Amino acid sequence: MDNFTSGSIFFLMGFSDVREIQVLHAVLFLLIYLAALLGNLIIITLTTKDHQLHTPMYFFLKNLSFLDLCLISIIVPKSIMNSLMNHNTISLLRCISQVFFFFLLASTEVALLTVMSYDHYVAVCHPLRYDDIMGHRACMQMATTSWVSGSLNAILHTASTFSMPMCGLPEIHQFFCNVPQLLSLACSYNIGELVAIGLSLVLDFGCFVFIDISYIYIFSAVLRMPSREGRHKAISTCLPHLLVVTLFLSSAFFAYLHPLPKYPSLLDLLVSVFYTVVPPTMNPLIYSLRNKDMKMALKKLIMNIYNVSI
Repeated sequence: MDNFTSGSIFFLMGFSDVREIQVLHAVLFLLIYLAALLGNLIIITLTTKDHQLHTPMYFFLKNLSFLDLCLISIIVPKSIMNSLMNHNTISLLRCISQVFFFFLLASTEVALLTVMSYDHYVAVCHPLRYDDIMGHRACMQMATTSWVSGSLNAILHTASTFSMPMCGLPEIHQFFCNVPQLLSLACSYNIGELVAIGLSLVLDFGCFVFIDISYIYIFSAVLRMPSREGRHKAISTCLPHLLVVTLFLSSAFFAYLHPLPKYPSLLDLLVSVFYTVVPPTMNPLIYSLRNKDMKMALKKLIMNIYNVSI
């Protein structure tokens, strides 16, 4: 296929050709999607309605939940439908939109996770200056910068990927439109997209290093805390965040850096799940079930709904 039109079709890779496994995959992804949908909607609702949660940490958490909600929604529902219908295809326009929104949301999430690590650093290492450093204006600027950087990255990747001529069969060895698999269809190397990927990886690695350095300072400050309860609260807040960031970025680095196999690989499918499906599902559990403020806000919301119904 040297030329593409709006009616062109790509063939995606399924998790299995066995019908029973296809149905199992659809059911499993549906349950995961509903859990992610419910968890992130609860966080967005609580951080919007409860005035005690109108703090910088929960402002960024609300943005993260919105990103996760959108990220899982652009990939998982289509994969569920493909498995149920046993029809693993996607149109060119939908493939373009998947690539654009994936990079928009994923890049913004990396930037936002970096901002959240800085917020944790200021809260633990400079508590007396926290209100001055993390004021409303500063938080808005950080969130806006994250979204703008994600938008620019998405435009760059989408334009460079779909401007290249593609040859051979339009088969994407992935369950969604992903850039490494699309590049394997190119007639020749696309220097623009390779530069874009390299730039993104450098920036993502820079964010990862910044996050790690922030947490080195955080954990060193936590170990010096005289209060055992204070140490436990700080570690229980920061450690899960660090684990999710590490899982998210390490799996993405592996997917974009390792050479693609000549034949479809189940490993590539499983690795992509770790940076597209797992973080949006796990983040609500980490940030709500282990957080006393979120638990109290949820109880208040349930009680208010119960009282209104009576």
